[in-house]
Parts: sequence; structure tokens; C-alpha cells
Amino acid sequence: MTSIVSEDRRIRVSLEYSIRDPEKSYQSQITPVPDLYDPNIPHDSDTLEDDSPYPEVRSAVANFDDPSMPASTLRAWVLGLVWAIILPGVNQFYYFRYPSIAVGGLVAQLLTFPLGRLWDRFMPRVTVFGISVNPGPFTIKEHVLVTIMANVGAPSAYATDVIAVQRVMYHQQFSFMYQWMLVMSTQLIGFSIGGIARRFLVTPASMIWPNTLVLCALFNTLHSQRYAGYGTRDGISRERFFCYAFFGAAVWYFMPGYLFQALSVFDWVCWIAPRNVKINQLFGYYSGLGFSLISFDWNQIAYIGSPLATPWWAEANVAVGFVFFYWILTPILYYANAWNSQYLPMSSRAAFDNTGNYYNTTRIIKDDSTFDLEAYKAYSPLYLSATFAVAYGLSFASITATITHAILYFWKPIKTQFKRSLQEQPDVHARLMASYPSVPEWWYSCIFVVTFAFGCLCIELWPTGMTIWAFCVALILAVVYVVPVGMIQAITNRQVGLNVISELLAGFMMPGRPLALMIPGATSLCLKASIHDVFARMDANGLFVAMAFTADFKLGHYMKVPPRPMFWGQVVSTIIAGTVQLGVQTWMFANIPDMCSPHNKDSFTCAGTEVFGVAGERLALHYTDYCVSALTFFFLIGACCPVIVWWITRRYPDTFLNYANFPLIFAGVGLMPPATAANYVPWVIIGFIFQYVIRRRHFSFWAKYNYVLSAALDAGTAISTILIFFLLQYPKNGTIGLHTVQAWWGNTVFRHTADYNQTALRTLAEGQKFG
Repeated sequence: MTSIVSEDRRIRVSLEYSIRDPEKSYQSQITPVPDLYDPNIPHDSDTLEDDSPYPEVRSAVANFDDPSMPASTLRAWVLGLVWAIILPGVNQFYYFRYPSIAVGGLVAQLLTFPLGRLWDRFMPRVTVFGISVNPGPFTIKEHVLVTIMANVGAPSAYATDVIAVQRVMYHQQFSFMYQWMLVMSTQLIGFSIGGIARRFLVTPASMIWPNTLVLCALFNTLHSQRYAGYGTRDGISRERFFCYAFFGAAVWYFMPGYLFQALSVFDWVCWIAPRNVKINQLFGYYSGLGFSLISFDWNQIAYIGSPLATPWWAEANVAVGFVFFYWILTPILYYANAWNSQYLPMSSRAAFDNTGNYYNTTRIIKDDSTFDLEAYKAYSPLYLSATFAVAYGLSFASITATITHAILYFWKPIKTQFKRSLQEQPDVHARLMASYPSVPEWWYSCIFVVTFAFGCLCIELWPTGMTIWAFCVALILAVVYVVPVGMIQAITNRQVGLNVISELLAGFMMPGRPLALMIPGATSLCLKASIHDVFARMDANGLFVAMAFTADFKLGHYMKVPPRPMFWGQVVSTIIAGTVQLGVQTWMFANIPDMCSPHNKDSFTCAGTEVFGVAGERLALHYTDYCVSALTFFFLIGACCPVIVWWITRRYPDTFLNYANFPLIFAGVGLMPPATAANYVPWVIIGFIFQYVIRRRHFSFWAKYNYVLSAALDAGTAISTILIFFLLQYPKNGTIGLHTVQAWWGNTVFRHTADYNQTALRTLAEGQKFG
């Protein structure tokens, strides 16, 4: 048989192009799985070749199933509902604090394993009302179901930020029923749309969802489930490798996370010349372009997703977009003083006025929470940093590029799926899942109808400024984009965000009503509950949270969890989690003095809510200088680029442009800002090492350990982050080690640079203005 190494190039090409022509069988494009030996499975050719055509999937997912293994048990539901209460409550409480902390589903995944084992050991084996209290050993399917239920409520619901902004910035306090219906509507409408679209985004083998492979590898490692995915590679077991990497990551993070924080954003060139503005703008990580290249903090490296889970060709597309738009275009615009950008930091997520200070939105909002045009004219236009302006342009380009790309490359498989004549041969995982009863589409339709009614009631019964017709437009936007956006993320592990275009449309449809603008931000991005999370930066990307549900669908698909228990687990957990978040938020505003005040004694300053509110107003006020400028040409650029590449690749089939994906190039850097070069540059470097060099030269090592290493680094860093916060940062309001650890050079050197202080190239005298 053909070796895995020689197979590698065809596999990488097929990740993007196997779905372009569904009339060709995958088996004709991809060499069968090489001859691998594992004494734990039957060693015959039929078993070995009946596996996924993608080595990424084979290395993390088992190609067998035990239908008798229980999944929906009393134990799984109790543990899942406990996590659906604890995680939302803890995360919502600390979401309003700075520094904040987010306890992700990965922590629940790790802690559930010993809890399930303890239940098996100590709970009585009795039956109550026909339900077994202790059904036996804790199974991997129970573990998956509990983790999915925990993942649902881990990030703060998008609509809770809308409610907080209403209370803090607009002094509107609507009833709890309004808040509950708004949260349920924004969470579950998208869930229903994603459920209907699962035939396009979950069942096909080419919809890989690389992030789920990390979780699959961790599940199989914890439960010591072995399979032929990594072949004959010698060395320590995956379980031992995970333990070593996990403890190593946990111990190491105390260095960049607490003891030597300069290692986190290692802008070492800025330490040499801390007051040289141009050097800091080029080499800095806080407000610069990141030519320093290195970071030793896995939280920084994996902020935009694990580089060990994203295919190299996708990472290369992101790298091309970053280099061209942020290392070439941005400095050209900045040093040419386009849009008076030299009076602002090179890179910042904030909005500024014409004195170079942060924009004071309270000066242009009336008492009834509407836009005051005269006050706006008397105060200042709104200015954005050069990177933020480019980010808006890239968002515009990604919207049109996604549609064009979908028409050119995804139309055939989409049409095929609609006709229900799947020419893409189902892989082994789809065939195994076919033995379980599927979720009827009318279940999702019922959820859609009920939650749509909730949204309409919120609009009609309370003075939000939103209209039902605008609500419907927002839903149409979600329906149009759910499949192409989902397909791009499922293949590339990168996401196309819709938050900017939804805010732009809302600003045009409902000018001068920033509150109404935020509602479609939660409803048009109702994809938020249908198609992937977070790291929950609600001001920057609702769609990142959005894809969580469909990613969970795929996780259950890989791990062979019956669809119906998973459906009810997601729905029930969503309802409980949203209710808990609202309850915690209501209690905090009622019982914490000076909540969301900059001078709050316990640091509950609501920094994320403030930024979200400003972001909600930003397009409602319309940043005129930018919208009427060259940025609008990005719509045209985004629409044309995929067409040009498509024509070239048809004419010259062997060109390297076969790897070009313009929705990915435009949207891959869409998190910057708030992401910085510290997140992108090390991410690309690590991705090149593992996903290109090691994968090509040491494939058996990569297949056995790559996803396990990613899971271990994520888990170890997450546990260490929690320990540092609760043991060293939260007690005594962060003053532990104030005069020793926190004061030494390694924790202060990066704070005394022009990069950290966001120094602009040009400064103004007192009372001067620009523009």
C-alpha cells in the first residue's frame, strides 16, 4: 500500500476540494488506510480500510461502536445538570470582574471523569421508578454527554450583555420575563437552525471540525480506548504522554502567568528601546505589529484556537492574510496618515475622538437612549485605529467572499443534499450513527416557532426600538450564511464573523437607536446558538460562540452518542444555563454596591460590557469617514477574489492557488483587534512546526500524539489559570506578592514601553484637535 507520507499531500488537498465535486467518490481520490497493526482490534483488511479517509480523523476517533453502551443515564443527567448550573453561575459572576476568568467546558470534561468513577464505586446499584441509580462503569458516551451539557452554558449568553448595557449605559430595567425570553430566543433560535442544517455540517465526512478532534483524543485517552489510528508508532502510551504534558503545562504556566509575565508577550525589542515609538509600533504586541515573533504563553498562542488542531494549509491562508493586511497594508495606511491615524495608536480596540482620547459616548446619547446628532457634531467624529479600520474592511470582504466561494465550490454538494441523494459516500462514522434514531426536523422547527414568538414579544411589549421586520431580516441573514460559514469552519477551523455586517445593516435600518442595534447583534447572530465558543469576547465575535452547538453535534457524531439524548441534553442545559446566568446577574446588580463603576472596590467594573456597549453604538453613529472611503471597496474585492482564483485553478489545475481560500484569508484575522500579533504570529509558527514539518517528516509520531498534546496543553493551562486566579490574584484584591513578585523586572519591564502605553506617532498640545 501507499505510505502515509506519500498520501499526505493528497489528503491535505482533499480537505478543501473533496466537497467541490461530489460526483467523484472519495475512495477514488484518497489512498486506503495503510496497513496498521493494533492487537486490540481484529487484524483484517476490511476492518482496517473501513475508516475515515482523513488521517486527522483516524488519529483521534475510533472507527467502531458498541450500541449497547449506555449514554443517557441518571448519572450522566445529574452530572450534566450540575455543570449546567455551576459553570454558567461562576462564569457570569466573574465575567463582570477585571481581571476576569472563564471556566471552560474542558475543566468540566477533566473533572467529570473522576466524578463518574466515584459514582460507579460508591453509589448503590438499585433501581428507582425503573431508573438505575448506578448502571455500572462510567462510560465514554456518558462522559461525552455530560461534557456537551457543560459546554452549552460555559460562555456567557450574548443577550446578557445586552441586558447589562441597557441597565448600565441606558438606565433601562425591564422585567425578568423580558430578560428570560430574550436570552432563550437568542440562544435557541440558532440552535434550531443549526439542527436543521446538520445534514450539511455534521453528517458528511469532509466536515471534519478539527477542534472536536482534540476533545475526541482526550476522551479516548482518559478512557484508555485504543484503536488503529496511530499505527505502529513505538513509545510511551497516549495516557502517559498526556499526563506528562498536562502537568508540564500546568507548572510552566506559573512562569508567564504570574512569576515572569514578560514571557507572555515577549516583545523583547521594545525593552531595548522602550521610548522609540516606531520600533515599539513595529515590534510591540500590545499596540504594535508583532515583529518580535515569540510568545511563551499557551493562552496567548491558542487564543484564536489551538495551532495543533488547524490544518497547515488553513493556517498558511491565515498567515498570508495577516502578513499582507497587517504587516504591509496597515503600516502603509498608518504612516501615510490615512484617516488621521497617526494621532492614534497603531493598533487598538477602542474608539477615539478628535483629541486622541477615548470616545465619550455618554456625550452623544439622549436621556431616552437615542442618538443626539447635534451633540455628535459639537463633540467629535468617531475615529478608529489603523488595524481596527482594516478589520472592518476585512469583515466586509469576508461577507461577500463567503457567498461567492459557497456558490463556486459548495453549490453542488448543497444541491445534492437538498435532493437527498448523497453522492458523497457516508464514512464509517455516518454508517455507525445510522443505527440510532435521528432527531426529527419538526423538533427543531417547534423550538424555532416558540423562540421566534419570544423574540417578537420582547420587541412588541418592551420599548427596545427594535421592529419585527428587522428581526426577520436578521433571521434571514442567519439562514443564508449558516451553511457556507459552517462549511468553512468545519474544514478550516476558522470562522467568518457576521457581527459587523449585522451591526451595519441595523445601523442603516434603524439609525440613531443603538439599543435596537444590539438586539439584532444577538438575534441575527442567532447562529450563536446554532453553528460553534469562548473564550467569550462578545464585543468582537458572537459567531465564535455561535458555532459551539454544531461543533457539539459533530463531537456526539464522532463519539457515537445517540442523537436524541444529545438533543434533549443541549436544550435542557441551555434553558437552565440561561436562567442561572440571568439570576446571578440580577443578584449582582441588586447586591454589589457601585456595580460596573470604574471605582468598584472589588474590581467589578464590567469592562467587557462597556466595550460591548460602545461597539453597539459604533456603527449606529456611523463612522462616516470610513464607510464612504476605500473600506467599502472591500465588498467588491471580497466578491471578486474567489472568482479570479476559481478561474485560474480551472485553467491551471496544478497551481499552488489550489490552496487559496479567500474567505479564510479575509476572516482568519478577523479577531484582530481584540486579538493582537502576540496571538497570530506564534500561532502560525507553532502550526508550521507541528502541522507541516512534524506531520510530513514524522507522521506516526504526529498521528499518535498531536491531538493529545493539544488537549494536554489546553487542560494544563486552564487548570493553572484557575489556581493562579483563586490562590494568588483574587484574594486580598490581588495584592499578594505586590512588593516582591509583582514588582520585579520580569513583571514590569513590558509595562514601561511605548507599545504597552499605546503611544501614538503624533501628539497634540492641550486643546488641539485633528481632522
